[in-house]
Amino acid sequence: MVVSAREEASKIGVEILKKGGNAFDAMMATELALAVSYPSAGNIGGGGFMIFRKNDGSIGALDYREKAPIKSSRDMFLDDKGKIVDELSTSGGLSVGVPGTIAGVFEAHQKYGSLELHEIFEPVIELAEKGVKITTKQKKRIDENRKYFRKINKSVIKFDKDFKENEIIKFPMLAKTLKKIMLNGKDEFYEGETAEKLVEFIRQNGGIITMDDLKTYKAIWREPIVFDYKNLRIISMSPPSSGGICINQIMSMIEPYEIKLFKHNSSEYIKLLVEAERRSFADRSHFLGDPDFIDIPTEKLLSKEYLTFRMKNFSFESPTKSDDIGYGKIDLIESNETTHYSIVDQYGNAIAATTTLNGTFGSKLYIQELGFFLNNEMDDFSIKPGYPNMYGLIGGEANKIEPGKRMLSSMSPTIVEKNNNLFMTLGTPGGSTIITSIVQTILNVHEFEMSMHEAVNSGRFHHQWKPDSIRIESNFFNNKIVKDLKISGYKIYDNGSIGRVDGILVRPDKTLEGGADERGDDKAFGF
Repeated sequence: MVVSAREEASKIGVEILKKGGNAFDAMMATELALAVSYPSAGNIGGGGFMIFRKNDGSIGALDYREKAPIKSSRDMFLDDKGKIVDELSTSGGLSVGVPGTIAGVFEAHQKYGSLELHEIFEPVIELAEKGVKITTKQKKRIDENRKYFRKINKSVIKFDKDFKENEIIKFPMLAKTLKKIMLNGKDEFYEGETAEKLVEFIRQNGGIITMDDLKTYKAIWREPIVFDYKNLRIISMSPPSSGGICINQIMSMIEPYEIKLFKHNSSEYIKLLVEAERRSFADRSHFLGDPDFIDIPTEKLLSKEYLTFRMKNFSFESPTKSDDIGYGKIDLIESNETTHYSIVDQYGNAIAATTTLNGTFGSKLYIQELGFFLNNEMDDFSIKPGYPNMYGLIGGEANKIEPGKRMLSSMSPTIVEKNNNLFMTLGTPGGSTIITSIVQTILNVHEFEMSMHEAVNSGRFHHQWKPDSIRIESNFFNNKIVKDLKISGYKIYDNGSIGRVDGILVRPDKTLEGGADERGDDKAFGF
């Protein structure tokens, strides 16, 4: 089974499995097919993370997150007076981090894939040539961003057109780029003619990425964050993702409570999770960053003693003010337009992968000659420590800009085991809300005994320390609960849907159930 943001990508992933390919072959195909069918987040000009669990129980994590260019500097988005220059870190050439997606899919395939490259690439190239149908939601996304495309790009781009719903959009230049990568391998993107064109285009648009940046980029295998919650074993992404550590913290802080006794999405349940989320995000802002550049006190952050201490002043009666929390006493903002896909193959291997351009259509820069958008991942650094990024996430010194460094992320591809067997693979877009959406989906299945379909489509809520308010999908929550939270002293706001979780659940009879979030055009396919 493959569950992703677009029908075309899920279908191509499943066709690879039907051919005898494994989850790692399907990962490459699905990721590349999303670059064609879901260009606002699917990409070859961005990066991501992948968690895997093989059928023998072995696990691992792949980091293909973007990096800061060699010529980058801590204050590159500030003016002479130390003030942040509007939009400099979120659009145009300077906002682009060194892309990691092509390195990531090649690294995973080289180590664990089984099919020949042409078998994986050909259906994706065919999709790019034949084109994809513009959905209602996709048309809306393009329409909302057209003014930015015109502002940022020096010439008219493919997406400037006023597309009609169900119109076919073809990607001949992207097909050509993918053909070159298929024939010449990863080096085409990082050292070949494609790399040269990319570097020149970024330079012409005010960016600082060089050939050296591309040549030296490597995807890195990392140890995932692994922890137990009751009778579950949860495997999630390690830094530079904050996902695994924050999910671990939140679930460990709520574990002493009998969650099953709370009604699903009751005010008591929301209060408990919100207070755990608040404390975890405060720690995130201070301690987390690229582990190749800073020492993260992971053991202390995840210790039972520390987390018990963190929740000591929690009360169901009234909220803890975020200003009173700060980060914990230990000695020493991302995009809704990310996308996630989950895969379980016929051999029992599982993958959870989350990939992004950061903002919707990334930097809004579209390289016509190569056929793809570039990320605006530099905004995920602390542009100025103590100030929020485009998603309201406060950053600290640990996540300051440094040459060659990977920016902190909330992307949290996650795999769950139950009784030593594969139980779930899941993930979501949503910037800072990724972490809280994953926790709630796992609890929906495990504590409230929902199906995967019900779990991913349930109402969600979110708190990230600052701003000190609960974001809530109000159409899912009755007025009495919202009123009760307000009376208790919580600030509530609603600014649209939270996340789009895509997951696969292994049911007791070993059949697979796909959960494709109805908030998007997401689809599950299996055989």
